[in-house]
Amino acid sequence: MIVRGRERVIVQGITGKQGTFWAERMAEYGTRIVGGVNPKKAGTEHCGVPVYGSAVEAMADGGFDATVMFIPPMGVKAAALDAIESGAKKIVCLTEHIPVQDVMYFLAAAREAGAQVIGPNTAGIVTPGECFVGFMPAFNERVFKPGPVGVISRSGSLGTLICLNLVQAGYGISHFIGIGGDPILGTTTRDALRDLDADTGTEAVVIVGEIGGAMEEEAAEYAKAMAKPIAAFIAGAASPPGKRMGHAGAIVMGDKGTHASKRAALEAAGVVVLDTPSAVADALAGNFG
Repeated sequence: MIVRGRERVIVQGITGKQGTFWAERMAEYGTRIVGGVNPKKAGTEHCGVPVYGSAVEAMADGGFDATVMFIPPMGVKAAALDAIESGAKKIVCLTEHIPVQDVMYFLAAAREAGAQVIGPNTAGIVTPGECFVGFMPAFNERVFKPGPVGVISRSGSLGTLICLNLVQAGYGISHFIGIGGDPILGTTTRDALRDLDADTGTEAVVIVGEIGGAMEEEAAEYAKAMAKPIAAFIAGAASPPGKRMGHAGAIVMGDKGTHASKRAALEAAGVVVLDTPSAVADALAGNFG
């Protein structure tokens, strides 16, 4: 999923502490925040925009293109279904610790409705110089400067580090797509790779993955046919089997989802796999201009 500066965004949970803070930061950066949702404060104004009782009401009164949810875990299912019912096509789900059955339910509903979901447990998405949706530090130009490299990351912090290293090396970021760290996600690494492959402003891609699951292996299959250069860093090389490391999805069971299997699949697809995030600039050297 990619969001551009022209797209209209609502904030579900805008009146809460985090919703307020980040709605203000997003608007200051250039994100086109057009409304918020809180059923208990419908009809009021907050952060300079109207507050609606539901996403359905917000869509009926002017409309929007994307929604970002600052919603507690037990309320996410209802909020997501409200967004889907409204006709929203882009949904950013920041929340972690959502019951798995709730995630499965609203992701299935989103697929049926043709809506894209980023997350759960994502730090959000950034189009440097235009907008950001979530809680990434897009306003820090040392980290997010416009340029030709797309970054896909399961981790917000590691993704930020990669972006910092790219900008320090003289590159810039076309888009940052934080897919999230949960085992079940609305957008996979392969989905995000396909979006960046189709984006004319992206000339190269960096994947920040981690142990657990098979998303990087599936992305490697798509990467084989890509002309754009790709580099990847896979976190968790020293993690013991059977122990969850950080994200809920970062766990290796048996011989599935190991660092070695992911590295082998990516390298077989022509992807340069980094030993450390600081090596990203050297991996992309010579691919521009």
